[in-house]
Amino acid sequence: MTARRRLDPAERRGELLDTGARLFAAKPYDEVFMEEVAQRAGVSRALLYRYFPSKHALFAAVYQQAADQLLSVTRLDKSAPVLDQLSAGLDAHFDYFAANKHTVLAANRVLAGDPVIQSIITGELAELRRRLLDATVLGDGPRELVSSALTSWLVFVRVLCVDWLANESFTRAELHAMSVGALKGALGAVLDLDRLVTGEDAGAL
Repeated sequence: MTARRRLDPAERRGELLDTGARLFAAKPYDEVFMEEVAQRAGVSRALLYRYFPSKHALFAAVYQQAADQLLSVTRLDKSAPVLDQLSAGLDAHFDYFAANKHTVLAANRVLAGDPVIQSIITGELAELRRRLLDATVLGDGPRELVSSALTSWLVFVRVLCVDWLANESFTRAELHAMSVGALKGALGAVLDLDRLVTGEDAGAL
């Protein structure tokens, strides 16, 4: 074990989260052990457990941090074409999923029924839906209908991403095309897609 550096509690917690994130990204969930996290971080197991009482608690904190970071890069600007921004947001999510395959699969398969992890996923999807809804509803359009379509689409994209990571049966370009195409198909019946694509008259959004 390396010599422990003196850090304040917030810095120490951040360091432990970063160490945990790297290990969960590199290995399947069942192959990550708290002893290795402590060793990699240069702390005792007792100190690690003081911050995170279990591997599950550490993983949940890692996944919450990832969700927060992904949300920070998917803010929509009503003055720009929504689909252009959405495409960039999808790429940011795909980048994270590809770099953190084991983490994503753990959250969506190994811990699929875990209420804490599912709460994080549900919260992320709800916030993404809210942002998309604010950016895509035209004037006094059918907000509830669009909201339902966006919720279904977000779940579809997540399921598709997990299948892409687990089975590699289609390419990232195909994943992107299917995701955008599915959204256009879902919203085309109730919204003016030309305005979403071009951003014209975006002030009315």
